Amino acid sequence: MRAGHVCSVLASLMLVWLGVAAAQEASSWKTLSGKAPAIIANGGFSGLFPDSSEDAYGFVKYSSSPDTILYCDVRLTKDDVGICLPNIKMDTCTDISDVYKQGQKRYLVNDVPTSGWFSVDYSITELDQVTLMRSINSRSPRFDANFYPPLAVEDVQSKFKPPGIWLNVQHDRFYNQFNLSMRNYIISVSKRVVINYISSPEVSFLSSILGRVSNKTKLVFRFLDESTLEPSMNKTYGSMLKNLTFVKTFASGMLVPKSYIWPTSPDNYLQPHTSLVEDAHKAGLEIYAADFANDFVFSYNLSYDPLAEYLSFVDNGVFSVDGVLSDFPVTPSEAIGCFTNLNKSNTDHGKPLIISHNGASGDYPGCTDLAYQKAVDDGADVIDCPVQVTKDGVLVCMSSVDLMNDTTVARSQFASQTAVITDIQSGSGVFTFNLTWDDIVKNLRPQISTPFTGYRLDRNPRYRNAGNFMRLSDFLNFTIDKDLSGIMISIEHAAFVAEKLGFDVVDTVIKALGDAGYNNQTAQKVMIQSTNSSVLEKFKQQTKYDLVYMINEEVRDAAPSSLADIKKFASAVSVHTSSVFPQTDFFTMYKTNLVQTLQTAGLSVYVYTLMNEFVSQAYDFFSDATVQINWYVKGAGVDGLITEFPATARRYKLNNCMNRGSSTPIFMDPARAGGLMQTLSKTAQPPALAPSPLLTDSDVAEPPLPPARSSNNSTAVTHSGATRMHARATHILVLVILSMLFAWSSLV
Repeated sequence: MRAGHVCSVLASLMLVWLGVAAAQEASSWKTLSGKAPAIIANGGFSGLFPDSSEDAYGFVKYSSSPDTILYCDVRLTKDDVGICLPNIKMDTCTDISDVYKQGQKRYLVNDVPTSGWFSVDYSITELDQVTLMRSINSRSPRFDANFYPPLAVEDVQSKFKPPGIWLNVQHDRFYNQFNLSMRNYIISVSKRVVINYISSPEVSFLSSILGRVSNKTKLVFRFLDESTLEPSMNKTYGSMLKNLTFVKTFASGMLVPKSYIWPTSPDNYLQPHTSLVEDAHKAGLEIYAADFANDFVFSYNLSYDPLAEYLSFVDNGVFSVDGVLSDFPVTPSEAIGCFTNLNKSNTDHGKPLIISHNGASGDYPGCTDLAYQKAVDDGADVIDCPVQVTKDGVLVCMSSVDLMNDTTVARSQFASQTAVITDIQSGSGVFTFNLTWDDIVKNLRPQISTPFTGYRLDRNPRYRNAGNFMRLSDFLNFTIDKDLSGIMISIEHAAFVAEKLGFDVVDTVIKALGDAGYNNQTAQKVMIQSTNSSVLEKFKQQTKYDLVYMINEEVRDAAPSSLADIKKFASAVSVHTSSVFPQTDFFTMYKTNLVQTLQTAGLSVYVYTLMNEFVSQAYDFFSDATVQINWYVKGAGVDGLITEFPATARRYKLNNCMNRGSSTPIFMDPARAGGLMQTLSKTAQPPALAPSPLLTDSDVAEPPLPPARSSNNSTAVTHSGATRMHARATHILVLVILSMLFAWSSLV
């Protein structure tokens, strides 16, 4: 019996051991070492501050993983000091052309005559008068006013004490023209500063320091564009990929543009990944990927989500690179620290509630079958239908009553039916109630929304006009058996439709919901959203749906009287993102009390509209939609997110750092609103904005909805205000022409 007990214990221990081993195996990284990929901050946090500046390096500590490595492109001064500069031409990244106006020179750089200002012409003392500036013009110029003299390599070590330093050396032969030796400098500085990595795109340079620096320093061969010639061997970098065993003779790793691993098509869609990572690992080489920046345009497949891009390099189930070189180290910190090995089968519908905005309208034309299916697939908790009425009285899901916004009506035979209806909008449009349902489905195509075309940020152009329009009845039939916690029906212009078109939207929506079986089930709740209290009050009288009042203006808080009014007809409120974190010139100013005020009154708060594109976000969010979500969920405590990219919000809800409390990593801890703006010099700070207004009861209160104008058939909708206005304009034009003809005939 004792022997049997011992065997049982041993068997149990063996099972435990096997379980631990299996868990360790499952959690091991597919890097060469099996350790987590390295995060290398390219010139520090250079996506925000000038590359290699004191704030760029210093900010890494307060925003990124504590093991983030600081990267420095080394340039030599004429007194043989190594400084960190992102470009050999100082006029591209400093104000040197203003400080030393006569300093422009023309030198050979890799045998190419190049004009500019160069560090070899100045001592470190002379360069103390120069300030670093942004090297990418699309980034904020406001940090350029902060005075950032170039930093020596020793300064990076002493000031920031990073866990690792990566020195990149280019144009080695250039310095020989001035009796300077980059080789000697690197060997010398490595005796004073712990250098963890040294990279170079020049075989001869790496070979020259091999065995002359610490064996703990990794030598990394940097590959440039595939068609570029390597200067010491006169071979293209692309051809050198075919001989990785040769690279292994002088380097322990390779740094490549990310496109070497995930190439893109000419129209910017991802192609299948190459075998380069596996090939490098088979050759015993670590492989690092470069060119990551949250504010660059990347493949449409990634939906403008930089976190998704990092995950495709480190957590794709096939391979993992050994490190990433990034201008925004906070995002790979999130990816590696919190978003790998997620349980994507988890469909928890708890807070924050993910509510789609016209479906997944960031990926497909809004309110189409494709957009709604993707929203469901991406894990939305609630999908929405903004209802509009057609000429023949059909309720359709359409983002706007104006078909000019998200359909091809401007290129159709109906383009001439434009009219101005001031009750709806100030500009002209072609409205849904001008056309029948058949007119729409047979002659128009959906059109994906492109809110940032001015920045050349298109959305999924291959599917620009894909998908099918949906009636409300189609939408309800689609949603009723889906894994959703609810649906949201948005209603606007109900008073106009009732008074001018003789159509009762509220009654028709209630009937449609009943016909679809929504009144006889409890699996999904029905949410009705409107900016009009009169609409919600009528629903309150006739149904038990969840009612959501949308505040369609930016407000800083809500007066008690307005709260009392809202609670009469709604249980939740939708607020604009800027009503929570007001902004000036893309910098957050402060956090308002609005969310707390509404929640204290017993109202849930949903924030709208979240988008992935970096130009939709404040600089405080680091061009990262996940950081933005984290601010609103953890920083402001909202109950729900109304988003055009539900996948980004769903992944956030699944992250491994969600409930760590006081042990939450610093990169998942929202910063203080307005803090980033305080890092600007006073002369560069944007002007303060006047506070947003307070929501009052007069903003909320409305007269009851007017009864629908009497109508025996759908022709009431045909004779819309728009049609009458168009006919009146035509009549006036005819009169003018007749008058001109009469005057002309009189003269004759």
